[in-house]
Amino acid sequence: MIMFEKVNKITQEVQAFDIQNKEALEQFRIAYTGRKGQIADLFDDIKNISPEQRKAYGHEVNRLKELALAKFAQMQDQLGASSEGQRKLNIDFTLPPIPETLGTRHPLTVVREEIIRIFERIGFNLSEGPEIEDDWHNFTALNFPENHPARDMQDTFFVEGDMLLRTHTSSVQVRVMENQKPPIRTLSPGRVFRNEAISARAHCVFHQVEGLFIDENVSFADLKQTLYYFVQEMFGPETKIRFRPSFFPFTEPSAEIDISCLICKGAGCNICKHSGWVEIGGSGMVDPEVLKNCGIDPEKYSGFAFGMGIERITMLKYQIKDLRLFTENDIRFLRQFESL
Repeated sequence: MIMFEKVNKITQEVQAFDIQNKEALEQFRIAYTGRKGQIADLFDDIKNISPEQRKAYGHEVNRLKELALAKFAQMQDQLGASSEGQRKLNIDFTLPPIPETLGTRHPLTVVREEIIRIFERIGFNLSEGPEIEDDWHNFTALNFPENHPARDMQDTFFVEGDMLLRTHTSSVQVRVMENQKPPIRTLSPGRVFRNEAISARAHCVFHQVEGLFIDENVSFADLKQTLYYFVQEMFGPETKIRFRPSFFPFTEPSAEIDISCLICKGAGCNICKHSGWVEIGGSGMVDPEVLKNCGIDPEKYSGFAFGMGIERITMLKYQIKDLRLFTENDIRFLRQFESL
């Protein structure tokens, strides 16, 4: 009987509890409906009730709980509506209105779409792939040796096991070659990740666009003419382009792509380090081993691939000198591109 009296006493307290503000509502919650409140203690006391009275006791405690929860919900709604009404009353109608302003496309989005349009005009289609990749598609299929530095933690963000954040969109090209028979002419734009220190010239998250063309009798001349066309469409017909011999595990022969500096027009400045040339990407003929890894006969087919950083292209096109501006969401920077 003592336990039933305790239930009745708490029921009276719940009914009489005066809730005028949110502080009182929180006190009510802590005292009665919270996990450490008095109603929770009543449930814990069930084990001390005799078996013949346990059902009746549990019924009374459940009814008390429903009463407390209903009162809490009702007062919560009332106080919320009151606060909303108070906020509306506090509006100063004499203040001038806030003008509605339209947003603008991000410069990286503008340049990405322009790159896609240029290559679509010469027959390239789009392909996409996952940002979290496995070792095979990101490294092994692209002819990276097991001890290559790019596999090291200092260059790559590893997730778990052989899963990692892709370091280039070449992994998308591998997936295309595995699932599509030549001829292949595809463009793979996307976000990539590398474990690098963030500075005015580098970032751990950036964007690439890579192209792949595979067919019978594809030559380095086809690669050069494709990139000549892209550079003149993107930067203007007066822009010069050159190829420097280089090395990439997945292409042979390989070449870096340089264009004449858009700021000094080749005369030499700080941006081009007084050389008159600025690097925009890498390229080369697809290594026969890569074709084999992807199930394509290198005796019958050949192809070329190229890759460029979208941030680098954007910096050159709009003469932006700090890579970090692209990710800081500074409205002053973004407003400069409202007319694009």
